[in-house]
Amino acid sequence: MGAFKSIIESLAQLTRVWNLLILVFAQYFTAWFLLKKYIFTDWHLFLLALSSALIAAGGYVINDYYDVKIDLVNNPNRVVVGRSVPRRYAILLHGVLSLSGIAIGVLLSWWIVLINIFSVSLLWFYSNLLKRLPLVGNLTVSALTGMSLVVLNVLYDESNSLVIIYATFAFFMTLIREVIKDMEDLKGDNTYGCKTLPIVWGVRKTKRFIYIVIALFGIVVLLINQVYVKLPVIYFLMMLFVPTAWLVMQLIKADTKRDYTWLSSFCKVIMLLGILSMALV
Repeated sequence: MGAFKSIIESLAQLTRVWNLLILVFAQYFTAWFLLKKYIFTDWHLFLLALSSALIAAGGYVINDYYDVKIDLVNNPNRVVVGRSVPRRYAILLHGVLSLSGIAIGVLLSWWIVLINIFSVSLLWFYSNLLKRLPLVGNLTVSALTGMSLVVLNVLYDESNSLVIIYATFAFFMTLIREVIKDMEDLKGDNTYGCKTLPIVWGVRKTKRFIYIVIALFGIVVLLINQVYVKLPVIYFLMMLFVPTAWLVMQLIKADTKRDYTWLSSFCKVIMLLGILSMALV
């Protein structure tokens, strides 16, 4: 029983179960509050969320598969591949999860299948190559996160502007978090030849880049809102600008790995606030 529990815990850690739940939560909230769908009997939405979660889980597995050496430097206590999960089983698990996610898309539409194939391919290239390049890997993960919401417009054959706003929010917040994580993982990335922004530019210039991204983020969201939706500005002030202002204040002072770990987690809190704010729209 103890061995079985250990395996389950290792698989949960490997596939980032809590992140998967946030992904599914975001898709269901988007369908319910933004697209006004009755989600409780919508099997199309269930299948889409399941396929998205399986593909994301496969992405986490292949990422850990390629990053074992780096993770042994950055987070040695969190390394699963090569310890509780043998490498050959990890690559097999990645294949099963990813192919299952693609296959489920067949039950929805060929557009969903193409999006799923594209996502799986991009996640593999990200883990194998793109994440070691400056900014390219960050933009890749950010685009895939935004796409996880845009795909709901595809599922329901709509072009809902609110979905685009929240997808933009997800893109920028993920980009900010990914760059912060690069600062958190600076030591291991530098040891094994990665060329992330903090390594190429240094931490100070990377922070300036994040400030610019946050400013651009606010401008883009407000412009989209002004042109297409026209929600009250107080809504963005309380649910977006106050938390991001706090993030900036803490980022200015941050200079240790623990600081960047905390900031990375706080980005998740902001994303959760954004998801919950859908209920207020």
